[in-house]
Amino acid sequence: MALSADDLVQFLTQALYVAIFILVVLQTVREPQRSNLDIALLFGVISLIVGVQWLTQALHLPPSAWLGALSGALLMALPYLLLRLLDDFADVPRAVVRAAVVGLMLSVLALFLVPAPLHPVLVLLMVTYFLALTGYVAAAFVREARRSAGVTRSRMQAVALATIWLGLTILAAGLVALVPALTPQWILVGRVTGLASGLCYFAGFAPPTWLRRAWQEPELRAFLGRAASLPRLPDTEAILAELRAGVAKALGAPGSAIGIWDEAAQALRFYYLDASPALDVVEAQRAALPPGAVLRTDSLEVKPGQMWAGRAFAEQRPLYSRDAAATDPANAALYHAFGVTAILAAPITAGAKQLGVLVVYAPRAPIFADSDLELLALLADQAAVVLESRALIDEAARVRAREEAARLKDDFLSSAAHDLRTPLTTLLGQAQLLERRAVRDRLPADYVTGFGRLVASARHLSALVHELLDASRAQRGRLLGARETIDLAAIAREATAQRSTERHAVLLEAPEPVVGRFEPVRVRQLIDNLVENAVKYSPAGGEVRVCVWPEGSQARLSVADRGIGIPPEDLPGLFERYHRGRNVDDRRFSGLGLGLYICRAVAEQHGGRIWAESTLGEGTTIHVALPLLADESVPGGVE
Repeated sequence: MALSADDLVQFLTQALYVAIFILVVLQTVREPQRSNLDIALLFGVISLIVGVQWLTQALHLPPSAWLGALSGALLMALPYLLLRLLDDFADVPRAVVRAAVVGLMLSVLALFLVPAPLHPVLVLLMVTYFLALTGYVAAAFVREARRSAGVTRSRMQAVALATIWLGLTILAAGLVALVPALTPQWILVGRVTGLASGLCYFAGFAPPTWLRRAWQEPELRAFLGRAASLPRLPDTEAILAELRAGVAKALGAPGSAIGIWDEAAQALRFYYLDASPALDVVEAQRAALPPGAVLRTDSLEVKPGQMWAGRAFAEQRPLYSRDAAATDPANAALYHAFGVTAILAAPITAGAKQLGVLVVYAPRAPIFADSDLELLALLADQAAVVLESRALIDEAARVRAREEAARLKDDFLSSAAHDLRTPLTTLLGQAQLLERRAVRDRLPADYVTGFGRLVASARHLSALVHELLDASRAQRGRLLGARETIDLAAIAREATAQRSTERHAVLLEAPEPVVGRFEPVRVRQLIDNLVENAVKYSPAGGEVRVCVWPEGSQARLSVADRGIGIPPEDLPGLFERYHRGRNVDDRRFSGLGLGLYICRAVAEQHGGRIWAESTLGEGTTIHVALPLLADESVPGGVE
């Protein structure tokens, strides 16, 4: 049998309420909180009314006075259940609650004790009771919606509108009993308002994902509009303050906090960005702080897994508690001190990098915590973008500062080296002349020794100046001169022959000539620097082994020592300017940290490469690979 339009609307309305009941029951099973239980109870009563009607129709039962009274009693319980739900997140005066209970009891007594049909006065009183309570609840939802934001505001507005439609539905039902002549019209109004009420309750208590996204968009858009400029603020504290304010506004919460992960302390650090009147309370309870929490004058440190914020960070998922102190009694003193009752926390994570945790707190539990938690997770993702952007900006600024400092230092050292080169050449020449005259004239030994030291010091200074000039040329890619066809093994043989002493043995393995197109002066400088470096860091009696051999189209060179070795963390920067290993004692091993940098420049400007292998405390091997044939595209030449 085909349904009439009136019956179809009624069936759709009833099915909608049953669907809402099923959805909220599932939500209650996932999160068995009082507010969810009250929502489930509200729609459970409506579904029971619908079930009674469907059962009566399915079994073709005749009208029954007690079934009618039962359905009426369940219907009159709806305003009280709405009031009970309102009390979960807003303060409802006890007098209003008591009046609702009294009205409900009187209505139930009238329905069961007074024979049907009810006197119009009783119908009017019950309708008035229903409208008064639903009007009060709707007004309260509207008031709380104004205090909220985002999805919570939209859901509360939907619930308020649904409650108004529900009241109008009962009003239409009451007018059917009071004005029978207009029954068809009032039934039509009741059907329309009932369906509207169901749709609004569905949007409020069980909104589909697309509707939630639509409600979230304005808040996210506003937050993103503010967040775009945050990385450019003067410092991180200003960014955190703006993020906190934006998150609190987006969620309509009285307060929020951001814990930044401190790698050194291995803890989340919550900075006091504004004055907290409860800090003196926390100070008084410092001795009662749980293990791991550290209270400072400017911040609170929380370990991963500690408190709700630490748990959200450790588990990397959003968490919610309607009563933080009750669910986490070990930290109840801190929650009470900072005025935290309900708390929502979401991790701030950029890819695999854990940056911190975003926390929103309130003195009362939100009724739609699931929506708030979902929005908080989205805002936490945006906060991660802001903080990561700021970190990149700070790192870029540090890189630019280092580069500028290096440039200024290079300019100064290059200029100083040029200015020192001429007087040092004169000083060295005069010192050598005095040394020769002292020997020729057979002056006392003290004179000869003193002039010898003067010559050695002048040579050392001259070598440093030339090293600075070479580093400047290497930086500009103009270190090499004209290349010649030479035997790399022969040059290595000359270099090692001059380096072997009683203190260190420098051994050469070069079984065959290695002939290629090289710049002889710089190749000799490369070998001298590597051997000198190996000798410098080797113990007395140590052995330095130099190997030269051809390998395909390349000439290979290695210099191995059994010295102090290089820490693994220093290997990536070994061939950078001014780099010295952290295990190098500057008082024992003098130098500017330019020798290996020049070696890299010689190798690379020949079209080759250089690298190191080292074990801390056991020694280091430097490897060099040079092409045997010159590549004219590789820069060369000198100033």
